[in-house]
Amino acid sequence: MMVQKKAKIFLAEERGLNQTNWFRSWNTFNFGKYKNGNKKPFDNIYLLNDDTLAGGRSMSMLIEEYSYVLLLPVVGAVAYKDSLGNENLAAAGQLQILTLDKGDTFQITNPFQEEPINFLQIWIRAEKEITVPVNSLSTYDVNEFQNSLLKISPQYSEDSKLPFDISIGKFSGRGESTYQAKNNCSNLFVFVIEGAFEVEGRLLHARDGLALSAIEYAEAEALSQDAILLTIELPLIF
Repeated sequence: MMVQKKAKIFLAEERGLNQTNWFRSWNTFNFGKYKNGNKKPFDNIYLLNDDTLAGGRSMSMLIEEYSYVLLLPVVGAVAYKDSLGNENLAAAGQLQILTLDKGDTFQITNPFQEEPINFLQIWIRAEKEITVPVNSLSTYDVNEFQNSLLKISPQYSEDSKLPFDISIGKFSGRGESTYQAKNNCSNLFVFVIEGAFEVEGRLLHARDGLALSAIEYAEAEALSQDAILLTIELPLIF
């Protein structure tokens, strides 16, 4: 008999929604006007927004606390600029990671005049002071290693390593993968970008999330062709 691991599902259809006529943001966790007692942050991940921005438009964000800010374009590219003077352009197939403090702001602009863009933004709380600020752009290719999860967060020295790991993978129908946690115990957040998966006995569709607590490993099987899975691992410290 299979024993299911402790988990919580965040269904795409139950997400919060903040929008204007040129911007739409689906919120996995509580954000803006969206408040739901069942949608509290998972570990140090306190924001995961699925954003769509119309052509030529810009949006601004105010950081709530000392955080790692992750931007992952899904369709198109994002032009990034913050109040610290950092600027960059990240396209689909790239991951932008920065560190920003409470009160800092950043702006996202759609560099295309006619086409909308879609991107994920993820905020992860920093529990301790970040001695080395992070401004990293990583490039990946989901077609290079099919049916496996590829780590796309950058490697740093032991003194300045990131307190999380980001991985992504593209799977064929019935493609399988087992995620092995660091130090044999981690919290793991799984987010389906495209397609459908079964993860640890739970059925997940596009833009569904799954929070797994204190796991040694997690098994995933794709239920559709060209399904894409994103994972965020937060190792537990004892």
